[in-house]
Amino acid sequence: MAVHRGRVTDTRRTDVVLLLVALVWGSSYLSAQTAAAALPVLTVLFARYALAALVCLGMVAALRSGWSRDEVRAGLPLGLTQAAVLVVETYGVAHTTAANAGLIISLAIVLTPLLDRAGHPGGLPASFYAAAGLCVPAVALLMSGNGFHAPRLGDLLMLGAAGVRAGHVALVGRITARRTVRPVHLTAVQTLVGTALFLPLSAGGLPDLVRASGGTWGQLVYLALFCSVFAFLVQTWAVQRTSASRASLLLGTEPVWAAAVGVALAGERFTPLTALGAALMIAAGYRAQAVERAHRAARTAAEEGAARDRAVRRTAKARDRGSGCRGLSPGARPGTAPVPPVEEPTGRAAALPAARHPGAAARPSSADPTPGPVPDPVPGARTGPVPGVSTGV
Repeated sequence: MAVHRGRVTDTRRTDVVLLLVALVWGSSYLSAQTAAAALPVLTVLFARYALAALVCLGMVAALRSGWSRDEVRAGLPLGLTQAAVLVVETYGVAHTTAANAGLIISLAIVLTPLLDRAGHPGGLPASFYAAAGLCVPAVALLMSGNGFHAPRLGDLLMLGAAGVRAGHVALVGRITARRTVRPVHLTAVQTLVGTALFLPLSAGGLPDLVRASGGTWGQLVYLALFCSVFAFLVQTWAVQRTSASRASLLLGTEPVWAAAVGVALAGERFTPLTALGAALMIAAGYRAQAVERAHRAARTAAEEGAARDRAVRRTAKARDRGSGCRGLSPGARPGTAPVPPVEEPTGRAAALPAARHPGAAARPSSADPTPGPVPDPVPGARTGPVPGVSTGV
């Protein structure tokens, strides 16, 4: 009973941690919007990357282990794609509401399986595409505001950011699939790439960064430490203690938290149309996730079953080959005619040496009361089984 209670407590703790990660990520849109209102977007990105890089470098130094070649090779391209995601995403959130940004970017949940062909070689079921299709009217409703009109620039940028993020996630799976990489070391490489990339681009805004208020610096520290380093490492810890389905379900609440933070802290309001779009987007995302997880699990189970069948067939073939060697006399080879058994000699013949059977001894017979001497084996003859030939253990 105590063991069961301990497992339940550990499961609840893991669920709370994953929900905390989703909350942190959902709140990042309002933080990025607030920081971008005080500083140029490229300056915000440089500060975010630089602070995260300092923390990651400290963690790598504490681990006392350098980078492997695979981690550097994977981190360089992934650092570029991650920087592209944050550029489009931060410019987008600067020109739309935090709630809309979090909801529209969740479209990446649906787009990623479409781009991840390696993870779904046989294609996805029709029910996935049906759920993905619901995201189109959901995005249109979110962009409508008080009524249908030309979409805002920020909404379009967040739509593009969802596509870029989906491509980045698919690329992460493809690049790291056959490499041994450590999360902290890979993140450190990516943050160093982003820092080097945004430093020259944000040079003109560095004086503004130095003169930034404490509130702005607080937003930058929150984006760098909590929304980047902390969330990533805690997510890795929690996913190792629960199932992938449960983790994705809890992390999928990110758009819900983004909308809640935007309404509660920024005073944003949903119109009936945008509220309908938000509900439709969340429902479609959850449905698409469920279909994709079920499809992936079924394919994995089928591959494991096929692997077990192949192993059983190999074992059966090996057993058949072994049984084919049973009954072979010493010195015989599989595939040759077996040596016929020799009848037990009787009468006088029993007293003669068994010259045709090296190592065998002549047996005395009651018909001949004067048995002959027992001969020595023929020199060089084997008296046991031939090595390499199965004797039917």
